[in-house]
Amino acid sequence: MDAKYDVAVVGGGIAGLTAALYLARGGKRVVVLESQNQVGGRAITNKKDRVRFNLGSHALYAGDAYDIFRELNLNLDIFRKVDEFTPYGIWKEQVYPFPAAVSSLLKTPLLSAADKYRFGAILLKILKLDTATIPHMSLRDWMEEQVGSPMVRHLLYVLARGGTYVQAPDLQVAGPLFRQMQRSITGVYYLKRGWGSLIEELCSEARRLGVVVITGRKVKSVEHDDGRVQRVRCENTETIEVPYVILTTSPQIASRLVSSAELTSLRTWEQQAIPITAACLDIGLRRLPAPQHQFVYGIDQPVLMVNSSRIKGLELSENDDVQVFQMIKFQVQGSNAQEDRRQLEQAMDLVHPGWRREVVAEQYLPKMTVVHDFPHMKRVENPGPAVPQIKGLCVAGDWVSHGEYLAGGAAASAKRASLHILAH
Repeated sequence: MDAKYDVAVVGGGIAGLTAALYLARGGKRVVVLESQNQVGGRAITNKKDRVRFNLGSHALYAGDAYDIFRELNLNLDIFRKVDEFTPYGIWKEQVYPFPAAVSSLLKTPLLSAADKYRFGAILLKILKLDTATIPHMSLRDWMEEQVGSPMVRHLLYVLARGGTYVQAPDLQVAGPLFRQMQRSITGVYYLKRGWGSLIEELCSEARRLGVVVITGRKVKSVEHDDGRVQRVRCENTETIEVPYVILTTSPQIASRLVSSAELTSLRTWEQQAIPITAACLDIGLRRLPAPQHQFVYGIDQPVLMVNSSRIKGLELSENDDVQVFQMIKFQVQGSNAQEDRRQLEQAMDLVHPGWRREVVAEQYLPKMTVVHDFPHMKRVENPGPAVPQIKGLCVAGDWVSHGEYLAGGAAASAKRASLHILAH
């Protein structure tokens, strides 16, 4: 392969394509190398029996990623904002209105009259928090210090998990967590025809700007000499002489691709990473047995259940009558795939009795990576954007977070890495 690129981006997911767009807009010649036969990473959408399934339950929260996609002039028509809705919660094998709005707060039997006031007051406080001023402390420590009622704390933990897809109150840093909660409360978007439509938009715009996107091209190593990136070597023996590389892989793969990574910050970032996984069960249903149960939190069990088809114009099925219901179980170490599925199905029995008779199509992902790392108390340092020991080498991805979560981390870190390269 001719040496004709300024930057090689390894990985064609949200982070890789976002980085490529910023670099191309800055005048750089960019190649994106994706090991799979299609771009997208964990943002692809599969079609099964005329029903579109994402790789697990996805939502895009107002803030980092959405602002970046708007800045990149993507077609915002693919985003569908969630209108006001009534959430429910599973508590002791019963389904109750969940107090996420004034109307449901007044109706719910989950809280006493006094706790209803306390819950409403603390939600307003969280919405108004200047999260940058919160001391470096865990979510649990903040809750124990600020919230006296055990049930109010419990419900706030549920909201925190629902906004981050992470269940680790002893580890989550309070400031970034509350920043994400503020965004999850103020604006949530889903993608028309699934998250694959976002990848199509990113890829189309990248190619329009001259980015070369190559699929089925697995990188074997990133070679460096005298503290500077020299080339990317692929498994098919091709090499790309290039002065800048952005790795958008997991921290483990990033370390494996770079020789002597143990002497760089890559090893620190790999060792401090705490990946989060979930079991995801998506089902296409002819109808919802209990139409009011569109969005359900697990209160005393770590599940979240969402009818994505409640959002108008989402087009997740080629049959307008089919409802795409998504379920996620937040996992801990040692989770059992069969037990996780059984728990999700039992929760579905509570929420939508008789649902099995309505199934058109389904997809089960027993261990889906939610994020490769997140802002937690055991972090030694925030990763990236540059690997300081190797000039020209940067990292991006959901784990390269400086306080952002999920797609926000992927997009924001891609922008940081690109701007770093453009500045140098």
